Amino acid sequence: MYSNQKMHAIQQLYEKRKAQSTRPFNARGKKVNRCQLCLVAKKNCICEFRKTLPINAAFLLLMYDDEVLKPSNTGKLIADVVADTYGFIWSRTEPDKALLALLEDERYQPVVIFPQQYAVENQPMLARSELSDAKIPLFVLLDASWREAKKMYRKSPYLHQLPMMSFDFGDDYRKQYQLRNSINDAQFSTAEVAAFALNDIGQQQAATQLKLWLEVFSFFYQKSVKRENKGDENALAHYLDFIKQGSNDTDKK
Repeated sequence: MYSNQKMHAIQQLYEKRKAQSTRPFNARGKKVNRCQLCLVAKKNCICEFRKTLPINAAFLLLMYDDEVLKPSNTGKLIADVVADTYGFIWSRTEPDKALLALLEDERYQPVVIFPQQYAVENQPMLARSELSDAKIPLFVLLDASWREAKKMYRKSPYLHQLPMMSFDFGDDYRKQYQLRNSINDAQFSTAEVAAFALNDIGQQQAATQLKLWLEVFSFFYQKSVKRENKGDENALAHYLDFIKQGSNDTDKK
């Protein structure tokens, strides 16, 4: 099933990267007949439930080479929710000119989200209170495995010039935002970090919607690969209730 919505930036990047591949990407569940937008099994397609919010925040996903091809990747979920989302494949030697231009765009205040201990010397650290009201915050996320993300950051001088924002992922945050049963072994997915960033700048509705959408994806992704499903079978109902409540609140204004 395909949504009648246009493909967003990450879906377009997926199609572009897939066209460049010389062989099929053999991920877990490679025999599953997938929807080419949400990448879960066609019989479990969730595209019709996607709802994008126009909010005063943007995301730039800098993705390691084949990350966008992985069906389990959660970066696409950010673009499902946040209308102003961009995606680029990382290159050590030839960064995309459009990427560099976006970082210079006067509409945005780019901020790289990464652990503070990896900041280069003299890289400014930015607190939420220091974000400019006159510009849209553009959160730069490195979408990759942890080992790959460290390499990407280390070998990308243009990221060293950006202010950095780091979050304290304490135990309370883990209990609230971490997938109860993660699709993979990563402690935090890209979508989870994005949800925390949105919450931190006061975009609670978008943060909650992204978190619930992640739960929906988690359940139907696991259902699609015919493995033990440890996701929340009520995730879709919870998500739709939240969307309905948001629509009702808007109608009352």
